[in-house]
Amino acid sequence: MELIDSHAHLDDKQFAADLEAVLARAEAGGVKAIVTMGVNLASSRQAVALASRYPQVYAAVGIHPHEAAGTEAAVWGELRQLARSPKVVAIGEIGLDYHYHYPEPQVQQHVLRQQLDLAVEMGLPVVIHDREAHADIMNMLATSGYRERAGVVHCFSGDTAMARELINLGFCLSFPGTITFSQAELTRRVAAGVPLEAVLVETDCPYLSPVPYRGRRNEPARVREVAACLAGLRSLPMEEIAAITSANARTLFGVN
Repeated sequence: MELIDSHAHLDDKQFAADLEAVLARAEAGGVKAIVTMGVNLASSRQAVALASRYPQVYAAVGIHPHEAAGTEAAVWGELRQLARSPKVVAIGEIGLDYHYHYPEPQVQQHVLRQQLDLAVEMGLPVVIHDREAHADIMNMLATSGYRERAGVVHCFSGDTAMARELINLGFCLSFPGTITFSQAELTRRVAAGVPLEAVLVETDCPYLSPVPYRGRRNEPARVREVAACLAGLRSLPMEEIAAITSANARTLFGVN
């Protein structure tokens, strides 16, 4: 059985001491590919380096909304160069996050627009972060230009209507360990009902550990718990969930 962790942060300092062991556990658990995200220029460099070092790791490069303030023109030239690296499969993690109201929405939107344009230029899908910004995300994605592979909204938190709109725009939805949380009723309901051909699974590690690991560092091997929960929500064999979500991830990211 093959699984793909479509969203990880392997450059996080929580993995500094034992990344080799983390990757070994993932491989032993059937995780055949991991997409590790960039959140700023330094993180994007690290993502590219990790993808170069480990055959099962692929990279996305981008500027997270929390990192949008003070983005200088020089950043875009290097980000463009990084995006040309052989194992870069997406522009991400990019998007909007209005939870903390920093930086101000206009700054976040400007940086997101530049990266959506970069994705069109490079012919790459995008990995979207959307926190408490559903309306603006939908408006920006609907006018983001054509890409053969649109992208994925990671850690999806919208309702069924938003899910349908995104799928109509060509986007996938990715679900992390939050679907194992009993209080996440809306997300669980959406995950149970959207077309499976548009669904990916992820860990967002080292964050969002699924039940029964809540409160501990998350890691790619635990994408198995996410897939198992999704199988239960949809009353399908886990092997079918694993096969379909892995095929979806391979198609989206162009991973053979």
